[in-house]
Amino acid sequence: MTRAEAESVYAIPSADAESPVRQPADESDPDRSFRSFSIAIAIIAVACCVAMSVWLPFELTTTAAWTGLALLAGFAAAELLSMNVDVRSGVAWTISFTEIPLVIGVMVADFEVVLFAHLIAGLGTLAHRRTEGTLLYNTGVMALEICCAFAVANVVRLLLGVAEMPWIGAFLGALVAPTASTVFALSTIWVLRKPIQLTSGLRLVGRVVVIGFVNSSVGISGYLVVSGVEYGWPLIGAVVLALTTLYWGYSDLLREQRDLEALADVSLMVAKSGRRVAVSSTGDPDRPDKVFAGGDWDALAERIKDQLSARRIVLRFRLDGSNALHTVVAGVPLPDGEYASSDDPLLRLHGSHARHLRYADVNDELAAALRARGADEVLIVPLRSSTEVLGVIEAHDRNSRLRGFGRSDRQLIDTMAAHLSTALDNRRLMATLRHDAYHDPLTGLLNRPGFAKAAKEPLTNRVPAVVVRLNLDVFSTVCDALGYTWADRMVVVAGRRLRAVLGADVPVARLEGASFAALLCCDQQQAHQIAERVRAELSTPYPVDRLTVEASATVGYASTEVEDSATSLDVDGMLQRADVALRAVDDEGEVRGYVPSMGQMFLRRFQLVTQFRQALEDGQVSVHYQPKVSLPNRTVLGVEALVRWTHPEFGKLHPDEFVPAIEAAGLIGALTSFVLDAALIRVRKWLDTGLRISAAVNLSVRSLTDDGFPALVASALDRHAVPPELLTFELTESGVMADPERALPILRELHTLGVVLAVDDFGTGYSSLAYLRQLPVDEVKIDKSFVFGMGTDLGDLAVVRSIVELGHSLGLSVVAEGVEEDIARDQLESMGCDVAQGYLISRPLSEKRLEAWLQARTARATGHNAASVLTLIG
Repeated sequence: MTRAEAESVYAIPSADAESPVRQPADESDPDRSFRSFSIAIAIIAVACCVAMSVWLPFELTTTAAWTGLALLAGFAAAELLSMNVDVRSGVAWTISFTEIPLVIGVMVADFEVVLFAHLIAGLGTLAHRRTEGTLLYNTGVMALEICCAFAVANVVRLLLGVAEMPWIGAFLGALVAPTASTVFALSTIWVLRKPIQLTSGLRLVGRVVVIGFVNSSVGISGYLVVSGVEYGWPLIGAVVLALTTLYWGYSDLLREQRDLEALADVSLMVAKSGRRVAVSSTGDPDRPDKVFAGGDWDALAERIKDQLSARRIVLRFRLDGSNALHTVVAGVPLPDGEYASSDDPLLRLHGSHARHLRYADVNDELAAALRARGADEVLIVPLRSSTEVLGVIEAHDRNSRLRGFGRSDRQLIDTMAAHLSTALDNRRLMATLRHDAYHDPLTGLLNRPGFAKAAKEPLTNRVPAVVVRLNLDVFSTVCDALGYTWADRMVVVAGRRLRAVLGADVPVARLEGASFAALLCCDQQQAHQIAERVRAELSTPYPVDRLTVEASATVGYASTEVEDSATSLDVDGMLQRADVALRAVDDEGEVRGYVPSMGQMFLRRFQLVTQFRQALEDGQVSVHYQPKVSLPNRTVLGVEALVRWTHPEFGKLHPDEFVPAIEAAGLIGALTSFVLDAALIRVRKWLDTGLRISAAVNLSVRSLTDDGFPALVASALDRHAVPPELLTFELTESGVMADPERALPILRELHTLGVVLAVDDFGTGYSSLAYLRQLPVDEVKIDKSFVFGMGTDLGDLAVVRSIVELGHSLGLSVVAEGVEEDIARDQLESMGCDVAQGYLISRPLSEKRLEAWLQARTARATGHNAASVLTLIG
């Protein structure tokens, strides 16, 4: 019979052992069912044995005793020896030879002799293999096998009417015995309520019949040759020796093939398990969510056990850099006890190759470790990466042959360990790469892709969820004052505070800089309360080295409960909503939730940005001009070019609405070039009429960081043939101070061209006085907020006077904008201010209206160098 059938019959696993076939939860206790079935089998077996003893008289003689001993040796050898044969690709049968001594015993011995020989050999083999929990069942089945064999053989003898046992009877009896044991094994599976397909059962019975037929034929043929042919023993011996030689030669080649297949299976199983590693959804680097696919590793351990023909395989390993030690056992369960501690002497063995330890050959400490495992011999090999030990493989007790583990087994487990170590190391590397792909390296929180992955399922399932955006407002200031190292330390502390407030199960991400995001699975009211707590926590002062940095945080959030058809409920859409709410925060420390009206504002801004270039081509964007007048002599010195956009849907747009959006989108260069060309064309027209009127164009921060901007200005001046002194660039002091090291070289190049440079909104910055001496500027413009308050606020009056005196002391012209009343003009004139600009003189006018204003409000006269000038009338 095949080894598979032998193990099914003689080593049915107890119900509490691990099995690939899982029992339904509602079934009755399988242990009780199996015990009841075993008792029934034993009772039936005893009854059959008694009946056979009565039917077949027995007389103990010396010949019978020696025959019994010979059969005992034959049964023992048949149980312990086996042959592996590949019948087709991927299918191998392991053949034992129990039918050979059985068919000979039926021919030459009494029933009781064969019965006891078979029982003693079978039970001895079970004891050698340490098979537990099935003694009663196996004893009954072995007894029934002998009963069936003798019953069939004697029925055939009676039918043939002969006194001696005919060979056909012994042959059929030996063939029925393994078939009966297989039927009992299938019955046991049914009693244990483990599913088995009918085709699988029939295939198993057919295989048993084929192997039984071959073994019975060999046994009966050998007996007939030996008993009926003179000198038949040497002939049979020669045949057995030849077959054994062929078998061992074939088995060596077959073993190499199976070893290679096993190595490939081990690597594929680890790789398959590695693909199931999940990325942490919480973003907490201290609590990574590792996926331990137990079924994959169980199958891997079983594969190693089968290949080594070991009674038990124990795998201990750490996955993906985790400190958790996983233990997988295949085969006979380990005895109760702890074997994974650092004090275990087997785990403290040095070396990188397999060690073969036998109970009889080791010292007392290792012997105690083997005894604790219930093993007589152990193959143990460490799993090593290039830098550390990843785990260990233990193989306990070889059970397929009399000999223990050999050199080939050590080589195989060594190679398996190398493959498994490489696969584990690759899995760990892949897990690290996957973790790094979804996590921020500075804080260990999720990054933007990781946050999108974590938030996808809640948003897809439409559960109540809130996306929160948080900005730490002092990040850029700390970067400028203390450097990025200290700013990064603040970000790390902010990330820890977020994690402490929100908990370990909330996805938290660092998006960029000091900008964070979190996903809360709650309603909007709860989210607002949580956002308030987060804002308060992040606004707590930050200790940086020996300093304490004051900080404030702004928070915006968006809930899936707020309907907005303009924005999708995917992660990007929700982040966009939360960002709009964040930008809508006006007061420091305020928390704002998204409402659909904010989305309309954002959509309008998006439309303006996307339609801007087409608006330039369609003539929707135009340039208006506001005159600037000399205060001492009331002559028109120049104009400020101001952009205007008449949108076909939104109407007239104020520059404050669309210019910041265009600048943020990187389109400010196109706008600057458009205004510059329009202003120079206007100046060229005045020059053609004999008027030297300058034009001022506002510069963006982006222009001050564009190394190619001075060349663009020079090209425009040459193209329109305008003297550079008739072009003024107005720049805000905050724009210069944003990056003075990059802005100053560009300003010097523009000054070298002869272009007039003016500081706009002077007095509102924080450090312009310190840089004013270094800036190559020609004039300053007093911010209109001071000019408005001069008549009622003595402080504003003092500021304006100070700016005028400061500008003159530095040799600069001073321009006051926002002049709307006669008293303000008179006060500025008395202070010595050079130029005035404001609604008292004129509002910004289109080109046609400007020409009409000049004709109606000014008189043309000859000025210095015979050039014409325009002077205000009245």
